[in-house]
Amino acid sequence: MEDMEEESSGLNDDHNHNYCENRASGQVHYLRTELSNEPQTLPIFPVLGTRDVAAQENHANICSRSSSGSKFVDSDSSSVNSDTSETDSASPASIAGKLTLNSASKFLMNAMTEEDYRTTYWPNLEKAIDHLLIQNPMDHISISYEQIYSYVYKCVCQQHSELLYKDLMLKITTHLQQVSSDLQIVPQGNFIEYFNIALTQYTDALQCIVPVFIYMNKFYIETKLNRHLREDLMKLFTDHVAEKHVNTLIPLLREAHSMPFQVRPSTMASVVKGLYTLRPDWAHLAPALFSGFIPQINPPTVESQLSDYAAHDQKLQMELSLNGFPRGDQSRKRASEESA
Repeated sequence: MEDMEEESSGLNDDHNHNYCENRASGQVHYLRTELSNEPQTLPIFPVLGTRDVAAQENHANICSRSSSGSKFVDSDSSSVNSDTSETDSASPASIAGKLTLNSASKFLMNAMTEEDYRTTYWPNLEKAIDHLLIQNPMDHISISYEQIYSYVYKCVCQQHSELLYKDLMLKITTHLQQVSSDLQIVPQGNFIEYFNIALTQYTDALQCIVPVFIYMNKFYIETKLNRHLREDLMKLFTDHVAEKHVNTLIPLLREAHSMPFQVRPSTMASVVKGLYTLRPDWAHLAPALFSGFIPQINPPTVESQLSDYAAHDQKLQMELSLNGFPRGDQSRKRASEESA
């Protein structure tokens, strides 16, 4: 009798004879089935950490709701329904293996291959770069800078930085070679104006291209190449456009500078300052020209050369007078007094 009482003390009776658990014997007793009067048992497996607490709470919920005949669902969404009397129990090792497998599967699904880069990411980036390079300031082109930045971010994170950098440089090099070819057929009378358009359009495009490629610039160009993306792109314009036409451009700028208002002053200033930004040593090709737009190009003033400076100013005033810019009436007589 005492043995039977001790044995029954490990079972929790909910007054419907549905025994739940016997921890002393290491077994879990589930509801009676319709086919058998014997409670079915399953072994208890130790579960680490918070999953053990969750399993205990789940058992308590099963026992408390057993009298209502409701269906039971384990805390994990992938558990077996409680309609059946048999449930699967997994060991911690198998659970950890399943989580590792799922993580690896997600990583493989999100991985970008070179084929994905060539077929999906780069074509979209190339199309956006084309729009930025050839856009007219008067035209409105709808471009999602957020999407471009997202593509660049994914390419860099998936270890395609070098490939992306090479494709970008090749794309812009091809564009600048076409710009240089177009300038070769421009008449000399319009060459300064068209060169200014090409330079201004390119620098405006860089103000959009450099920011959206900033992630590649930070984690590849600055880190591995020790350079900056904008410097590399400006060097492309120097090598493929400006350097090929500077020998044609400088004489035209000198001529335009000697004849005021032959070319708009804003255009002259833009071209001269642009050339100086691309390569400062070009100022030595025409010091008088560059000194009119760039401060401190000429050497400092020397007292012994003051007479030379005065002679230069007199010569400039004479040239302006001969070109139709009179100095005006230098007398102190008023025009109204002459008629009187």
